Amino acid sequence: VLFKGGEALETTHAIDAVVLDKTGTITQGKPELTDVFNYTSEPEDAVLTLAASAERGSEHPIARAIVEAAEARKLALIHPESFRAVAGRGIDAVVSGRRVLAGNAKLMTESGIDPSRSAADAAALSGAGKTLMYIAVDGSLAALMAAADAVKPTSRRAVERLESLGLAVYMLTGDNAATANAVAQSVGIKNVLSDVLPDGKSAEVQKLQSQGKRVAMVGDGINDAPALAQAD
Repeated sequence: VLFKGGEALETTHAIDAVVLDKTGTITQGKPELTDVFNYTSEPEDAVLTLAASAERGSEHPIARAIVEAAEARKLALIHPESFRAVAGRGIDAVVSGRRVLAGNAKLMTESGIDPSRSAADAAALSGAGKTLMYIAVDGSLAALMAAADAVKPTSRRAVERLESLGLAVYMLTGDNAATANAVAQSVGIKNVLSDVLPDGKSAEVQKLQSQGKRVAMVGDGINDAPALAQAD
């Protein structure tokens, strides 16, 4: 455990709220591809090859799950001609001359792509606690993929112990509300902060601080530490 300065240690006793990242904190952080809904006339393997080829340059856990699934099927992946990460949205790549978008629903709508065709599938997958990845090829929705990330066997007990200490426990995630609530319910967390982009984490913590809470954050970190110190 690393304390940055004595003040942090001295004020630990005053903490009354704990914010937990979902991926890698509550869950194992090793999602696996579980579902592929193909909305094109092309074979599923062809769509998966495009998606996995586009995602090769991404470090996102769901991107890795897609690549690993393609490799498990022994699909020949292609080096993309271009690759651009879209912060908090997904990726925009060109593979074999075809533009491939892979990311969340916001990436689709902001790129002029209508994801409504997948609405029923997305609702069912989210309700099962799975994380969604929309795939568009050449300007049209091509597939909806989902990955599941197993909850750590110790997470529920940890939440119970935190609450027994009188702490309010929050889960913070970029997943949509349905997926987030399903995971939170499985470990007994009642307070859920969903649809939070990576650069929005500090703002969510600041909101809690503005309500008079002393907050501890557990996860992969917050970028804006000075702002948090000022808000405390």
